[in-house]
Amino acid sequence: MEEKTPQIRLIAGLGNPGREYEQTRHNVGFLVVDRLAAQFGSAWEKSSKWGAISAKCGEVILVKPMTYMNRSGEPLGAIGQFYKIEPPEILIVLDDLALPLGRLRLRARGGAGGHNGLESILARFGTEEIPRLRIGIGAAPRDDSVDYVLNRFFDEEKALVASTIDRATEAVKWAIDKGLVSAMNNFNQAEES
Repeated sequence: MEEKTPQIRLIAGLGNPGREYEQTRHNVGFLVVDRLAAQFGSAWEKSSKWGAISAKCGEVILVKPMTYMNRSGEPLGAIGQFYKIEPPEILIVLDDLALPLGRLRLRARGGAGGHNGLESILARFGTEEIPRLRIGIGAAPRDDSVDYVLNRFFDEEKALVASTIDRATEAVKWAIDKGLVSAMNNFNQAEES
């Protein structure tokens, strides 16, 4: 393992809290970290100190901000500061309208790409050097992206979504175990072959 990228210490799944947002397109980040917590047998713990819920998976902290999407940076900034976690040691898992449904894209850095949750995080940390796993949810059929991302997946999409959550979970575990670059090489190209 000759990779020079930092070890991932915190995985943040983005979404909105509340029953009305469960299983929606905007909450695929929550779905992935929920799957990771279940696989590790980790329990979610609420802390009023963070405005988030968290779970431990070995040495890695899983986080679901409970501040709503556009304020995701607040709890992540506080948690990062408390545990002395640097931005390159964080992996953000989020939805992406610009990617076809089911496509995964891991990146070590970059802009927000119009995603309010990621924009909040980048602004809070003051850097774009934060790794992220974008999960394609497909483009909105019209110019109504807000309603689209806040709705649930169509029945005909659910099988693909389930397999995508499985692949995204594997991509996160790969990034933890073998490094971000290795995960990028493995999962970014998997769908293009």
